[in-house]
Amino acid sequence: MSSAATGIGISRLGQVHVPAQDAERATAFYRDTLGLPLLFTAGRMSSFDCAGVRLMVSPPEGIGEMRPGSILYFAVADIHAAHRWLRDAGVRFRAEPHKIAEMPTHDLWMCFFWDSEENIVALMSEMPRGN
Repeated sequence: MSSAATGIGISRLGQVHVPAQDAERATAFYRDTLGLPLLFTAGRMSSFDCAGVRLMVSPPEGIGEMRPGSILYFAVADIHAAHRWLRDAGVRFRAEPHKIAEMPTHDLWMCFFWDSEENIVALMSEMPRGN
């Protein structure tokens, strides 16, 4: 693929920032509750590996008060099992997993929940038909 076809040459998403009012609480949520591998911490910042994309959790710097950000969609093989596990761990969900769209070979399911810092996060799953 030529650089003209890719604009400035972006090859993949490298990092996503999740704002956190309480860095230690947020680190514990993403490490212990969601089970993401912790790569490193530096001051009030934690960095996790999410299948090759770095997830940075820290208080926002230089922009004042916290503002809502993007929604992270974590892909899981079995959304119902993941939902039960997180619910049993005390995670608050907006609703039960639900079908979003019927695709040619599978159904797309999602459910949304709050992390420890009140950010909306989602689980998504491409479920074979009949589940």
